Amino acid sequence: MPGSERQRELRRRRKRREQLDKMKAKLPKATASEKIEITRKLREMTPGADTLIESWELAETER
Repeated sequence: MPGSERQRELRRRRKRREQLDKMKAKLPKATASEKIEITRKLREMTPGADTLIESWELAETER
């Protein structure tokens, strides 16, 4: 029997947070094309992507 829906939700949230932390760590050395790719991945990954894009100052790398 799989875990409760709440446990799955928490697991997904924690995994998303880990992925966001890895992306944020790559930003200082990222080239322009890498920043565009990070922006694309953020949009696919999380509904709050626009807020993150603004706070991580990726708005100028948009199309």
